[in-house]
Amino acid sequence: MGQAARPGFGRTLGLRWPARPTLRQLRLGSGLVLFAYVLTHLLCHALGNISLDALETGLTVKVALWRTPPALVVLYGALLIHLALGLQAFYERRFYRVRPAETAQLLLGLAVPLLLLSHLVGTRLAWSVEELDRGYAQVLYGTWVAAPGHGLMLAAGLVVAWLHGCFGLYFWLRLKRGFARAAPWLLAGAVLVPVLALLGVVQGGRSVAALAADPAWRAQELGPNHLGLAEQTERLGAIRRGLFLAYLALLALVLLARGARTLAETRGGFVRIGYPDGRTIRVPRGSSVLEASRRGRIPHASVCGGRGRCSTCRIRVVDTERSRLLPEPERAERLVLDRIGASPGIRLACQLRPDGDLTVAPLFTPQARAASVRDPERAATGEERFVVVLFADLRGSTRFAEEHLPYDTVFVIGRFLGAVGRAVRESGGTVNQHLGDGLMAIFGLDRDPKHAARDALKAVDGIARHVEQLNRMLAADLGERLRYGVGLHAGMAIVGEFGDETESRFTVLGDTVNVAARLEGLTGPMRQVAIVSEAVYEAAGLTPGALQELTLTGRAQPLRARLIGTDASAALQDG
Repeated sequence: MGQAARPGFGRTLGLRWPARPTLRQLRLGSGLVLFAYVLTHLLCHALGNISLDALETGLTVKVALWRTPPALVVLYGALLIHLALGLQAFYERRFYRVRPAETAQLLLGLAVPLLLLSHLVGTRLAWSVEELDRGYAQVLYGTWVAAPGHGLMLAAGLVVAWLHGCFGLYFWLRLKRGFARAAPWLLAGAVLVPVLALLGVVQGGRSVAALAADPAWRAQELGPNHLGLAEQTERLGAIRRGLFLAYLALLALVLLARGARTLAETRGGFVRIGYPDGRTIRVPRGSSVLEASRRGRIPHASVCGGRGRCSTCRIRVVDTERSRLLPEPERAERLVLDRIGASPGIRLACQLRPDGDLTVAPLFTPQARAASVRDPERAATGEERFVVVLFADLRGSTRFAEEHLPYDTVFVIGRFLGAVGRAVRESGGTVNQHLGDGLMAIFGLDRDPKHAARDALKAVDGIARHVEQLNRMLAADLGERLRYGVGLHAGMAIVGEFGDETESRFTVLGDTVNVAARLEGLTGPMRQVAIVSEAVYEAAGLTPGALQELTLTGRAQPLRARLIGTDASAALQDG
């Protein structure tokens, strides 16, 4: 990057909330408010598993939380904002390449008003407009006894609203620190909450159906002050129909606007987006560069899914003169570009919509997923076997995470692990565990000791080669080289499935593993790229060259090992 840019992949310039929130922040904030409301609603429904009285008590608490004037302003403001932004997202989405989860979230959100309008009018508006006192007894009677079809629609609406919110939370949280550990608990909650709520509604409905057989109960709970007079019912019905038609009209207007945009784009012509490999993608004017890449199935990194929340989709505009004529970055893009200290000519592909032909160079291509391969034959639990264990770790990742955007940190660590993993697999090894910003690999599960050791030594060279390629690719924007350490040791270890009665995994245990990990830990203090024990060279039948005695914590005897500095190509010797 140029002199104006601070070195680094995305140096953070501060975490202060901007004075004026972006559309993404408005969508997130309003969505969290609505999700909190739906959550309290479903938790209240779940009390039906206890009793009808528990349902009414829960409703009293919910009303106290959400019917105060400040809460109503926040709730209905969030509803209007989220609805408007949802329609805007529907308008903006071009569906060049359907992504199931994102498309499901959008369509579920558009379906929520259609499914829940009747419930909103029959409860909230019935209370505020007609002053009808409707609690669980009246709602369950109407949806369980009088009109079960309405009950099914209400249940579907609540499930759809919950799923829409869960998708939104997933897209927000999936790359945040600690999400992997919290994911099982979040998934359990995402399943249990609606299930318990629906069961509570069923139990409450059965209770109301039994009570409805008593004329005295019907006279007390189903009187005009609860269900309303005929004229009140008619007025509420007119409001329901009006809101329903208004929402359908909004959807129709958005569809018409999309059609008009497509027609205008077609009449306005197309733009051609050129790429470094010579391919050119023709897209309607107004499309983003990321949409062009997806339409042409050109690999293009976008960790946040094209939401302008990260910088991994960034591009360099090849034509310098043309870059001066491009539309100025809007606020969301400018915030990210400022945070990473982007030099002139650097733009976010998801936000840039060129009005003329353009040649761009994506700065980061997504890591291709390797085709799944069969794991080597697994040993029975407790089998002792000769293995070569390799530990690799990215150095300085904690400092890197402090100075860069979270998405960019995840991206770089992922690319590093991918480079090391490819080197291991190309050399015949198996990646057994990912350990944050490092991994453990095993050689010898299906090979004799000599070939296993030679494969592991080849992996050291392969890691150096792949990481160097990665450094060259990131050189222009990273501002620094990725540094790493490798520890390699060979010996007998216990190979098999380890764990408890509910969860186990295939791995290796023993002193060989511990030594390999400690050798990797010494690479940083000793400023080495790799430390390979003498046992590996002995198993490979190769001459190790100069060895150094190392004292490892917890071991009485020193260990002889080969220290490999910047020239890792010397790891494999002829012998």
